[in-house]
Amino acid sequence: MEKKYLTVDEAAVYLNTGVRFVRRLIAERRIAFHKAGVHVRFALEDLESFMQAGRVEPITRASVRRDLGRAA
Repeated sequence: MEKKYLTVDEAAVYLNTGVRFVRRLIAERRIAFHKAGVHVRFALEDLESFMQAGRVEPITRASVRRDLGRAA
């Protein structure tokens, strides 16, 4: 499988965000990226990992009961 690398602009489109947000992620080292000289590139797997790391599960009755049981 050939690896696909995206530019900052392409990563912003892929994540459905602005370029400024992607550049902030880079500056804060909150996302994995590759440097090719002065160029920054993102592997698709890294973008997917970033999105999965921020995944929030929906609230269910069972999860509320479980969490309330821990608080007691």
